[in-house]
Amino acid sequence: MAFASFDDKRGSAPLAEINMVPLIDVMLVLLVIFIVTAPLLSHSVKLDLPKASAQVMSAQSEKVDLSIDANGVRYWNGQALSREALVARLALEGAKPTPPELHLRADQAVPYRAVAETLADASKAGVSKISFVTDPGPVVAPSAAASR
Repeated sequence: MAFASFDDKRGSAPLAEINMVPLIDVMLVLLVIFIVTAPLLSHSVKLDLPKASAQVMSAQSEKVDLSIDANGVRYWNGQALSREALVARLALEGAKPTPPELHLRADQAVPYRAVAETLADASKAGVSKISFVTDPGPVVAPSAAASR
């Protein structure tokens, strides 16, 4: 917006003031938009929910130690089993409402095939909580591990 001036000296000089009116207009329009749309953003539905009390069911699954020695023999809580007997035992345990937690201990010399077959058998039977038990090694200090 140009302002006319009758002064010849300052007539060609640029205007050094910022026109704030358009900025204020834009800000007021945005403020009105936000005020109108803010109540529409709440998606909550007011409900009067029924009151009920129930006890928490704490169904804890039992823990089973499943070990595989270096020869590939499987042990269910210390009792030696063949693979077929283990499959039958896993199917029996997997059919329970809360299948047991399997703690798998495998000798480091056992072929991986025996571990993979055991995991597949447990999965097919519905036993999905499987933990691998290892022997903790020596604790290494962080500074010693960084220097390696």
